[in-house]
Amino acid sequence: MKKLDKPIRKIPTIRSGLGINTIPEMVEISAERYRDKTAYLIRRKNNIYKLGYGQVLEYVKRLGRYLKELGLGRGDHIAILGENRPEWGISYFSVAWIGATAIPLDARASSDSYKFILRFSSAKAIIVSGSYISDIQSIAGELDELRHIIVMENFDEIYNKYSSGVAMEDVSRDDLMQILFTSGTTGNPKGVMLTHGNIMSNVDDIYRAIELIPEDRMFSILPIHHSYECTGGLLTPFYNGMSVFYARSLKPNEMTEDLREASPTIWLNSPLILEKLYQRIGKELSNQKGFKGIITNVLPKKSLGNKIKQRLGLQRMRLIVCGGAALPVWVSKGLEELGFPLLQGYGLSEASPLISINPPPNPKNESAGMVIPSDEAEIRDIDSEGNGEIVARGPNIMKGYYKNESATEEVLTPDGWLLTGDIGYFDEEGYLYITGRKKFLIVTRGGKNVFPEEVEEKLTKSSYIEEALVFSPDDEAIQALIYPNNDEVKHKLDSMGKEFNNENVWEFIKLEVRHINETLEAYKRIRHFAIRHEEFPKTTTRKIKRHLFRGVNLPPDIKVFWD
Repeated sequence: MKKLDKPIRKIPTIRSGLGINTIPEMVEISAERYRDKTAYLIRRKNNIYKLGYGQVLEYVKRLGRYLKELGLGRGDHIAILGENRPEWGISYFSVAWIGATAIPLDARASSDSYKFILRFSSAKAIIVSGSYISDIQSIAGELDELRHIIVMENFDEIYNKYSSGVAMEDVSRDDLMQILFTSGTTGNPKGVMLTHGNIMSNVDDIYRAIELIPEDRMFSILPIHHSYECTGGLLTPFYNGMSVFYARSLKPNEMTEDLREASPTIWLNSPLILEKLYQRIGKELSNQKGFKGIITNVLPKKSLGNKIKQRLGLQRMRLIVCGGAALPVWVSKGLEELGFPLLQGYGLSEASPLISINPPPNPKNESAGMVIPSDEAEIRDIDSEGNGEIVARGPNIMKGYYKNESATEEVLTPDGWLLTGDIGYFDEEGYLYITGRKKFLIVTRGGKNVFPEEVEEKLTKSSYIEEALVFSPDDEAIQALIYPNNDEVKHKLDSMGKEFNNENVWEFIKLEVRHINETLEAYKRIRHFAIRHEEFPKTTTRKIKRHLFRGVNLPPDIKVFWD
């Protein structure tokens, strides 16, 4: 395959954009256009709670009035903390409505993280779910500028306080909408400043390239504070008049129950969830015995997939979108063979977040898709193998990092190009391929490039390896930390009459590593590895926090790694 430094074409558009420049404008136009349609659904106390578009607009205006009466307004920083629920979106829209700036917080972060972000961002107020009120109350006394704590469970009381709301603030596309603090894999959270124009250009590009209709229903499970779910799962559905069903949790039983209830057509997903879903499907199919097993083996894969989708509540599914990290090729191919309509995309918070996505009529899901309509993208500093750094420019690119000019200058060029730090290339049809991260690249003494992600994908393809982290302590010897799939390993060892202990687990995984090494070039092969007994710590988007393992060097006699 010939590798190109620029795309010969962008993703085809299917319609013109709506030209909406700000979030308050979008909320008002959509609420009027789809007034009687359902916007949000969630299971509460064994009932399905529903909220219409017209109600959302009225609640946004009334909460906006309440915020203004507290003395909050244009340019003020207001944090939002909570699980995925309708009130999170209403809070976000209300903050935008009065011209303030939202500070979305990660619901899975620590109190120390909240304290740092609230202090650093000079947040004057926080809108918080009751589930997290104790976390905020425990640190509120140390935050001099935090004047108001508003609890989502009290929203009904706030709505009922007024017969009407407040008028929309006159905001422009260049006004700051949110500061999103990225958890990152490097350990240094940065505040990504996104304007109304940044975010809405991304929402409008999705509208132009992907057919989404008011009859669509989205299933929401990813963290709503993150730009991927916020842009793709909160703003995009509202822009298109869709409904969103919020899952209660990621617990398999609850998620499956909610999926069946929702019967969604669109599902934003992450590689980790899809990988576990595919492994679960594979395990269930392999356990089929007797007549059922025979039928399973002779059925065409798409017929089999239809039965699986019916059981999961996915029979209406039109698109499963995967982002946040790379999906292993074996997972994407396996799901496609079963007829799951998969689309992969690529982006980062600094780009609001989308830079590329696969076109639904012609996806190449081993790629990250084609560049969105409003962006330019190219490959720079190309190596001998045709790979280089992906850079992008467009109206979706952030203003910069909050109170961090030096970090901004490292990633934004004077003429507006975002240096993503990701390595890749374009193929001859304009599809973008990601091969690794610049900062994680291992350059051997012989000048060879080793992308840890490539080796990790091959390792985790084994049903006996749950997670892997590949690195080199000396830019020569490739090492790995491996978190085994202990259930599968134990089952295998039992069948071999061997005890489940560290030595036997390591020896068994060694055989898997040896098989995988045979598929790799000599300079990419793992020389030594150790097993660990816990999952790796991860970011919100389920990427391993690599910085925590910087400097690790495994001596030859170490077989188990303890943090």
